[in-house]
Amino acid sequence: MAGHRFHPEKAEKLLDPKRKEIIDPERVIEILQIGTQDVIADLGAGNGYFTVPMAKKTKEKVYAVDVQREMLEFLKKHAEKEQVDNIEYILGDVSNTSLPAQSVDKGLMSFVFHEIDDHDAVLAEIERVMKPNGKFLIIEWEAVESEMGPPLHERIPSQQLLEYMKTKHQNVEFFSFHPTVYGILLTY
Repeated sequence: MAGHRFHPEKAEKLLDPKRKEIIDPERVIEILQIGTQDVIADLGAGNGYFTVPMAKKTKEKVYAVDVQREMLEFLKKHAEKEQVDNIEYILGDVSNTSLPAQSVDKGLMSFVFHEIDDHDAVLAEIERVMKPNGKFLIIEWEAVESEMGPPLHERIPSQQLLEYMKTKHQNVEFFSFHPTVYGILLTY
């Protein structure tokens, strides 16, 4: 099920305004109910398409975790351009972050879950860092052909991922953002 990592040289494409037609960061912020006092984690933050808008909604810290140094550098430039200064950049793996236990109110992992080999380890790490009553949203590509996104064989069908999440977590909610993109919200 695991695919290949996103290539940093394509990072600029991820900020394309056309992406908002598929998934708008404001909709993600609304689903997560991000407020000014929320500590946020973006696991697999990439270029900050979601990180920067989320950081603008809180006065607290936003942890941007990514395994690729180049993506974090791109994110730093993006944040500086947007005059956002509450992001902490963490080079690391999403299944073993350096985040403190129970330190995160709201979290996001967008278009990364299909790239991971050990889903159980990632979910255990998310559970470790989330505060009680916290919300964590996993966004993925639906298993349909589309112009954007990974090849079809790397995508996880929404029903399959939803069923898996229900075996691992009690409070699971499904969201369809677009025929090609879905989200699964975990409430702790």
